[in-house]
Amino acid sequence: MKRFLGAAFLQLAFFAGALARAGVLVLAVGESPAAAARALYDGSFGSWPSFLNAASKMCPLLLTGLAVTIAFRAGFWNVGAEGQFVLGAIAAGAIGPLAGVPAAPHFALVAIASATAGAGWALLAAWLRLARGASEVISTILLNFVAALLLSWLVHGWLMQSSGAQPIGNPIAAHLRLPRLGGPGSTLHAGIVLALAAAVLVHVFFGRTATGFQFRAIGANPIASAWAGIPVARRLAGAVEILGVLGRLFDKVSPGYGFTAIAVALLARLQPLALVPAAFLFGALEAGSSRLQQDAGISAVLVLAIQAIVILGSAISGAVSSRGAE
Repeated sequence: MKRFLGAAFLQLAFFAGALARAGVLVLAVGESPAAAARALYDGSFGSWPSFLNAASKMCPLLLTGLAVTIAFRAGFWNVGAEGQFVLGAIAAGAIGPLAGVPAAPHFALVAIASATAGAGWALLAAWLRLARGASEVISTILLNFVAALLLSWLVHGWLMQSSGAQPIGNPIAAHLRLPRLGGPGSTLHAGIVLALAAAVLVHVFFGRTATGFQFRAIGANPIASAWAGIPVARRLAGAVEILGVLGRLFDKVSPGYGFTAIAVALLARLQPLALVPAAFLFGALEAGSSRLQQDAGISAVLVLAIQAIVILGSAISGAVSSRGAE
């Protein structure tokens, strides 16, 4: 709990500092920081639907951030969460529309296929490290782009909807759709319950089990790190997005959740429970960014600048802490 509170305090400090620096950037380009802040607030907290939208954005960030956290703590510097998210979504989008499959087996099939697809994509990077000595940082980054191109090729070909009218997949079976929460018009779905439960389970795993303790000592073994540090959660994040929000496969199925999840994990100092507020803060930024251009005439790229400032602040703090410990 002490670590959680410490991480939460740092989150607020970094986030407040990032917002202040973003205000300086807005002022430097001749716009109003107050108008930018108001637009971000209105888009994420200004109304009940806006708040629910922020919570919905939180769901894939939390699941993917948990997976990044486990990978990093296992010593596997995997920055391929985006590509693995996409592969999980491809599997869900391919199997979800199958007809004539009973609900329970169909759901299990989608979950297993999504996890297997993403795990296979991650293990490709592990194989490159073992067999060829390739850095997993470089290989996972490059595999992100391969995954994006693969998705685009599939939705323009094999997985295009039957009518061929648009480059999108067929709708998934109705019995696979996750229930919506929050009333009519809400994008929040039951996947948020899965994400929160996963955060608690990962916290218990690291803090209460012998295996969780051993996870932190397996970084010297690339295959062990790959198997242990690349869990099902990241691939399920892609499946949950298809089943809970989108309902079918799209090109550009992820707006960058896998990349943002790295920032979420760093902001949370790799503490599973601290990922919950961190993911919500970034989800709120994502939700509010659409109002920046609309209400304040400011590019939504400002949100990326805020994320970058948070990452830099977290990295600098980590380096200072490490030197202090020496």
